[in-house]
Amino acid sequence: MTKNQILEILHNLKEDVSANYKAEIKGIFGSYAREEQNQNSDIDILVEFHKGATLLDLVRLGYFLEDRLQIKVDVVSQRSVRKEIEDDIYKDLVYV
Repeated sequence: MTKNQILEILHNLKEDVSANYKAEIKGIFGSYAREEQNQNSDIDILVEFHKGATLLDLVRLGYFLEDRLQIKVDVVSQRSVRKEIEDDIYKDLVYV
């Protein structure tokens, strides 16, 4: 799957994700964003969780996105990004 295909799918899922998982998909980063993925790569997806979201929302969102994309995903909350890797994430980030 290409970066553009992933971005299109994620764009089409934004309303569903907001309504059902209390989150907003911001974009992708990492190997898929740089178009350096291989068969073992997962898709790194940056999200912002709405007020009241729980750990269960994060877990359920991960399963939902893996089902839709048919690729392993790593859902990363903007609030949980460590300062020492923040620059690397935002350097690669491709917004949805």
